[in-house]
Amino acid sequence: MTTQPIDAAAGAGDDTPGDDDLITAWGLVHEAMNVVEPKLLGGITPDGKDMAGPWFEVLIRLQRTPGHRLPMSRLAREVSLSTGGFTKLADRLEREGYLMRENCSSDRRVVYAALTEQGLDFIGRARTRHVERLRKHVLAPLGAEGVRQLAVIARTLRDSSCGE
Repeated sequence: MTTQPIDAAAGAGDDTPGDDDLITAWGLVHEAMNVVEPKLLGGITPDGKDMAGPWFEVLIRLQRTPGHRLPMSRLAREVSLSTGGFTKLADRLEREGYLMRENCSSDRRVVYAALTEQGLDFIGRARTRHVERLRKHVLAPLGAEGVRQLAVIARTLRDSSCGE
């Protein structure tokens, strides 16, 4: 099946966005993320340092998971890192004392990343600051319904692209 590009002038008689509308919408998503993300993670650590996105994503996912551990391969996939890239990140988190590796007792191929007590304390304090900033920079401008719509839209985009 061949698809025709959406005409840039589309939208005049229907609800289909034109090419420029699509490009603008996606560009605005990127601009918004580039402007908002530093406000969410800048100076967020308990000692006031910036936290790189993957560090925060790994630690917050582990904090929110029962037992505070996940297979390293799953974490790598969820934070969009290669296994090699995630291994380097896990090494750094382990050196900081926030994470430890645990072997799976039933499958030698599986290694878990688990939060240490220090890591749990660290991400708990960082999470509190992050939520304060989310309320200021996301909830305040969008409102409760806007945040719900944002979650639906983001989940739809993520799920439609998985497995491609």
